[in-house]
Amino acid sequence: MPRHDPGPAFRALHNPGNPFILANAWDRGSAQMLAALGAEAIGTSSAAHAFALGRTDGGTVTRDEALAHAQDLVCATDLPVSGDFENGFADNPDDVAETVRLAGEAGLAGISIEDTSFPGAGAYDAELALERIRAASAAARALPRDFVLVARADGVMNGTYDMKEAIGRIKAFDAAGADCLYVPLPPDMDGVKAVVAATQKPVNALAAGPFTKVSRQEFAAAHVARISLGSALARATHRVILEAAIEMFGPGDFSSLGGVSGDQIDLLLSEGAQSPPR
Repeated sequence: MPRHDPGPAFRALHNPGNPFILANAWDRGSAQMLAALGAEAIGTSSAAHAFALGRTDGGTVTRDEALAHAQDLVCATDLPVSGDFENGFADNPDDVAETVRLAGEAGLAGISIEDTSFPGAGAYDAELALERIRAASAAARALPRDFVLVARADGVMNGTYDMKEAIGRIKAFDAAGADCLYVPLPPDMDGVKAVVAATQKPVNALAAGPFTKVSRQEFAAAHVARISLGSALARATHRVILEAAIEMFGPGDFSSLGGVSGDQIDLLLSEGAQSPPR
């Protein structure tokens, strides 16, 4: 567990026009390497965590599993950690509020809650989606320390509603008390700018898919406050496994296995680890 309150430092990172990178990790080792390499905050990734468990993405990880995984990352480094908590692991607003309370107890600096109904991956009705964020916000404000609640409108990414609906939802989530707003993978940068224009609060953008070609400077010019990686870094790691395996088990070529030295990894793990108590 962190030996200090990570909330104020995490909130202070959210500066529109000067976005920090929320480095989504999937185990202690990846979190510690990212911390050593310059990350200012760590995020969990629901998809990357599911992959590590040998499961598919989307509603396959339980709340208890997600909390235990998040707490493991909290203990890995001195950085604030934010949880990618899918739909809050519940449909009912009261149960989503309980997820926020438990996340606070686990030492997280914040979590994101999306408006996706699992396992069918449809979107919640707009009114229920709003009630869920309202309950989550009330629970966040009732915690004994600061906690950054991110409200996600995932329908554009999932193909269940359009940008007009997404903008309407984030405006409602803003009014309901969300601290940061997030529409993953809008059609283009104009869509990102439309999200930013719809709220005075910080906006998260996702560096995945076509947005991996957008630089931090371009996100900053759009007044984004935070850039998350989602499962993109984990997928890049899996791409290396895939490509190396095709070469190994096909033509028998091992040349792609040249990697980072063990000494360098050991150094990064040591530098990124949570510092010992003083």
